Amino acid sequence: MNAISPASTAAAPSLARWANELTRDLMRPNPRIYWADLIATSAVTYLSLWVATTASVAWAIAAGAVCVLALYRAVSFIHELTHQRRDDLPGFHLGWNLLVGVPFLTPSLLYEGVHMLHHAKDRYGTVRDPEYMPLARLPVRSLLGFVLIALLAPVGVILRFAVLAPVSFLLPPLRRWIIAKTSAMTINTEFAREDFDRAAKAPWLAQEIACWLWSWTVIGLTAAGVIPLRAVVIVIGIYAVFAFVNQLRTAVAHYWENDGGMMTFEGQFLDSVNVPPPAMLPFLWAPVGLRYHGLHHLLPRMPYHNLGRAHARLAASVPADHAYRRIEQPELVPALGHLIRRTR
Repeated sequence: MNAISPASTAAAPSLARWANELTRDLMRPNPRIYWADLIATSAVTYLSLWVATTASVAWAIAAGAVCVLALYRAVSFIHELTHQRRDDLPGFHLGWNLLVGVPFLTPSLLYEGVHMLHHAKDRYGTVRDPEYMPLARLPVRSLLGFVLIALLAPVGVILRFAVLAPVSFLLPPLRRWIIAKTSAMTINTEFAREDFDRAAKAPWLAQEIACWLWSWTVIGLTAAGVIPLRAVVIVIGIYAVFAFVNQLRTAVAHYWENDGGMMTFEGQFLDSVNVPPPAMLPFLWAPVGLRYHGLHHLLPRMPYHNLGRAHARLAASVPADHAYRRIEQPELVPALGHLIRRTR
């Protein structure tokens, strides 16, 4: 499959309007689905984590694999938090932070106020986009480094909340840099947050202080021997593998061919990727609707539980050579191979 360049948008005018008209009835999120999914996923995460840290080696490995996938799905809801209004999902933002964000040192403050910039028409694919790297224009070693750096994610979140959080409150001049450069889930190393007012408000401070105190509690209990060191190492390993899988998914979420210039709305869509059925494995490696990343860029407010229905409706209404269908990839490995072949 060939990547779609921004110039190809002329062949598919008004993609957004077409998609909106066909799926208008699917735009409202269902709180029951969100809550049921989050609670079930969290339960599987904590149960498998308990088995992984207490059972024999064989059971620990099996439970660890389950925990990686469950944790990945649980954390992936952070993406939905940025796109769905609080009024449509009462209490869900708080519930997610209590169940997942704070315990795993990945609070929503790291994503809210940042991810939506990736969807901005004047930022996508430019140096001001927090979630874009022209991977297809870089050497393959850059792609390898991009993927492998995710294994250090647990070190990063521990450093951010156990060390930098308290330091930032003790040294106010340093806090501005910590907010700008260490408080966002990004892949663009040149990006710096500018929403300093957000960091002074109660939701941010509550999440940051909670993560700080929780990390110190775990460190203290481990030092005292209450929490076995083996359990901590296993949790760190599970977190590292989950972050690695997510980075692989990120690598195939776009075609990454933009040269840094501004793109049209349709161009952003055509630079993105869908991995639709009949592929089954994306349920595991691209959960919570992430397999429809191209469709998500076309309809950012579409709730994850309706993306499959929306895709089926859109795909059935156009021929196979339509612009909407040309962004599809069959699976993770073929998509990675396609990206590798296009690197320098």
